Amino acid sequence: MNLETKWLEDFVALANTHSFSASARQRHVTQPAFSRRIRALEQALGVTLVDRTTTPIGLTPEGQLFLVTARNLVDQLNESLSHLRGLSIANEALDIVAAHSLALSFFPPWISRLQKGVGELPTRLNAMNVGEAIHVLREGNCDLMLAYYDPFATMQLDPELFPSFSIAQVKMLPVSLPNVDGSPRFSLEDESIPYLSYTQGAFLGRSVGMLLKNEPLRLRLRTVYETAMAEGLKGMVLQGVGLAWIPDFCIRDELKSKKLVRAGGEGWDIPLEIRLYRCSLVHKPGVERLWRQMMKLPRDFLQG
Repeated sequence: MNLETKWLEDFVALANTHSFSASARQRHVTQPAFSRRIRALEQALGVTLVDRTTTPIGLTPEGQLFLVTARNLVDQLNESLSHLRGLSIANEALDIVAAHSLALSFFPPWISRLQKGVGELPTRLNAMNVGEAIHVLREGNCDLMLAYYDPFATMQLDPELFPSFSIAQVKMLPVSLPNVDGSPRFSLEDESIPYLSYTQGAFLGRSVGMLLKNEPLRLRLRTVYETAMAEGLKGMVLQGVGLAWIPDFCIRDELKSKKLVRAGGEGWDIPLEIRLYRCSLVHKPGVERLWRQMMKLPRDFLQG
């Protein structure tokens, strides 16, 4: 098989722009020449990488899988050239994507604890919803993904391609602002309950939805506010607008100081698992080094 490096760079550019004309301009060639190079790559591989029937153009399943390899090869080549030119990248930051609630409340103490076990770890963190994060990981646009594990997801990540570490077992708790006597202002025992909800499609919302699916309680919940972010619901609970289910690590201080209280017993808690994912097709030295070091750490250290 004869592959030219420029074909790989062309393909990565096309995956980024979703446009033959824009990619051709970026690669400083004419559009016909650029199209011929993409065809040459497909012929060399013996598969169709680009779905030319859509606008903007997309990638076939084979193209999505090969994109990770193409990016990896281009990155490794650039990395080697950088070393040859004397440009040290020993301290290159790892790109991590994380669900919003994890980025805001979970990541800082977790990464601090992890660095006590593996040493200094330069990172760049980007917060987004879980669906977007999975898409970014699949396309090789990040090094690691911090996300809730969803055993009921319709599209599971292949554990061979996307190995993971279980790093925390947490819970979502129903909480409310307290009355003067310390009792919840809004309780799951009330007849009519102002409910602060996650938006449709939000991962944490699906978790609450599964709890309430066959529960008569849902008929007593009056949705008065919706957002995709746990921190947004927390802010509204603190304003006394209603009750919500919020991850325990987001409200640890508020529960301790009694600014928030449980709105229901432990039977209403929702267990969650947090995992750190990588793509096995990406061989960035920093990721490989971190993965090896994490494999040596005790399980109870990883999960705090």
